[in-house]
Amino acid sequence: LFNDLETYSTVPINNGTHAYAEKAEVMLWSYALDDGPIAVWDVVNSRLYDGTTSQPLSPGAMPADLAQALRDTDTLVWFHNGGAFDEVVLRAAMPEVYALVDEDRWRDTMVQAFAHSLPGALDKLGSVLNMADEDRKMADGRRLVLKFCKPDAKGRRATRETDPEDWLRFVQYAARDITVMRRAHKAMPMWNYRASEAALWRLDLRTNRRGFAVDLELAQAAVTTANATQAGMAADVTERTGGEVTSANQRDALLAHILASYGVELPDMRADTLERRLDDPELPEPVKDLLRIRLQASMNSVSKFKTLMRGVSSDGRLRGCMQFRGAGRTGRAAHRMFQPGNLPRPTLSHDMIESAILALKCGALDLVVDKPMQAMSSTIRGAIVAPPGEKLVIADLANIEGRVAAWLAGEEWKLQAFRDFDAGTGPDLYAVAYAKAFNVTPDVVMENKKHGDGLMRQIGKVMELMLQYEGGVSAFLTGAATYGIDLGAMAEAAWPTLPPTVVAEAQGFLDWLYSKAQARYNGAMAAVAEGASQEGPDALLAQLEAAKLKARHGLTEKVFLTCDTLKRLWRRAHPAISSYWKGDFENPGLSIVIKRAINSPGETFICRRLKTRRDGAWLRIQLPSGRALCYPNPKVEADDSISYTGFNQYTKQWGKVYSYGGKFFENVTQAVAADQLFYPMPEIERTGYLPVLHVHDEIVSETPDTDEFTHEELARLMCADLGWNAGLPLAAAGVCTHRCRKD
Repeated sequence: LFNDLETYSTVPINNGTHAYAEKAEVMLWSYALDDGPIAVWDVVNSRLYDGTTSQPLSPGAMPADLAQALRDTDTLVWFHNGGAFDEVVLRAAMPEVYALVDEDRWRDTMVQAFAHSLPGALDKLGSVLNMADEDRKMADGRRLVLKFCKPDAKGRRATRETDPEDWLRFVQYAARDITVMRRAHKAMPMWNYRASEAALWRLDLRTNRRGFAVDLELAQAAVTTANATQAGMAADVTERTGGEVTSANQRDALLAHILASYGVELPDMRADTLERRLDDPELPEPVKDLLRIRLQASMNSVSKFKTLMRGVSSDGRLRGCMQFRGAGRTGRAAHRMFQPGNLPRPTLSHDMIESAILALKCGALDLVVDKPMQAMSSTIRGAIVAPPGEKLVIADLANIEGRVAAWLAGEEWKLQAFRDFDAGTGPDLYAVAYAKAFNVTPDVVMENKKHGDGLMRQIGKVMELMLQYEGGVSAFLTGAATYGIDLGAMAEAAWPTLPPTVVAEAQGFLDWLYSKAQARYNGAMAAVAEGASQEGPDALLAQLEAAKLKARHGLTEKVFLTCDTLKRLWRRAHPAISSYWKGDFENPGLSIVIKRAINSPGETFICRRLKTRRDGAWLRIQLPSGRALCYPNPKVEADDSISYTGFNQYTKQWGKVYSYGGKFFENVTQAVAADQLFYPMPEIERTGYLPVLHVHDEIVSETPDTDEFTHEELARLMCADLGWNAGLPLAAAGVCTHRCRKD
């Protein structure tokens, strides 16, 4: 049974479905059984329309065929985005109808799409699946939804009586959605949405319905304090600029004032740019003051608190923050509204966060901290609380991606290092990574951490987190931005310890990069000599230097060579992982095996713990769990690169994207990590640890506030032996608390 609802509510949908549903009513219910005709039940006007002609069939309550199908225990009930929307609305607006369907009969074509790396939105899904125009969503559907599904700016409601012609068009739109979802369902595979996955999805629905309790007093206090702080900063900027700029958020005006008044030209107002310039001793202090204000004013922590306040249900809980398999390629969960997977890293200690929360509620945050906006960003996680008589039990899988990567690739020395660390007999892996690359003992690294600057372990951390997916120098830039590492200081400290032979290899690579720019320069100079170009030598020389700077990612030569040398050292220390990206003819890695699979449809290729196969328009990489990563329309291009249809992170559009061995390895590693998080959850829930949220590799559960429930037990359950994960060293740690925190 394919279904779609059109609903009305006075609560904006961007407040979240659960808040929306409390005031919602169902207007139209379109449906079709298997390949049968589409009908539209006009609930508010008690009419039934033919979905093809929009002609009324009969008046009355729920159509008999719809009621019979909902009751039939052999009928699966499909909606598109049903778990996140239609079921929620039906439960609130038509509970007697919702009760007709057993939980295990619900299905969702949006989840089916996400599970196979396709877009969730019906219009995009129709495009990617190359549906005919008549099988896609109606072009003016958005206009009709905005007209009938919410009040207008003056609070008036459009109905069949006020707009009869558009209402019939609205009925056609509702019927068309059934056409699209039915065609999409048939066009998509079901490999990743069979019974076991559907059961996991239903657990996710229960988690979303459960939601988590919110400290609304904290949220309101934070919004009030942020507004007052922003007003104070605006007044400060106005005074410091003589009225030329009235808010630190006026980016262009602030840039112009700094240039005109102090002769300082800034390329942008990005946080990393401003933080770098604040370390410049030559920068005038008045400019630094303006930049500090700008950094504080641009922190958007207050928007998270506003989302919490808008989205909570009447019982003070926020629901619907997770989308099962919504992260696309890997099958991780995506996050909605409050975006709990994108919370800022706390900059304050736990004790300071508690003090800041108390001060916020008293309206006295400025008496406790110097940077109130920054402090508030550290308190956001603390807005998630346990209700009276309950507690939060939280646990996090330790370095799960590093462990999975070593396990998939068969990096045996590293697997043993994890086991030794878990047993308390070995050092942590960041120390081991540095020691392995620099041919020293981990004791040297730990001694440096204990009595030195700790840079050795910090370098090991960046190498571990940034290099296992075939990353190069640019990966260090990402790591530096993420973990606040000064690459210049790192290079100065690491340079004396770098093996000269490996530095020479890095220098040869840089020279090769330079040679391309030099060749273009030589050609341009020859053109000048022949009179074919009017560009001056100074301009061409400036272009050459700019090209060299771009080749080394804007870094100094010393920093570039240091990063490239560390990359080479890490790869030598990880032969199994490095060979897994591509490999060679005798020991093929992922990119070679994937190309063979693409070019040999119907044939299965083994790549260590993975199986790869092309079936029709789909490339599948089967994970140890049995789930598959799916890549539609795979192709080996003329230049030997690999492409498929996917979401381009830069253009934000669906189309042809390109990949390589390291990226595929990242996909499968994160996918296996997601499986390790998801598959123990039924037992975790059954044991009484009720999940209210999961973020990346962490589970936040709610339990009675008794000694029976411990974070050690939750950690043990998360590290379950699932059969397929034999030999994967797992560890987790956590905390029991009444206010959510990140250790």
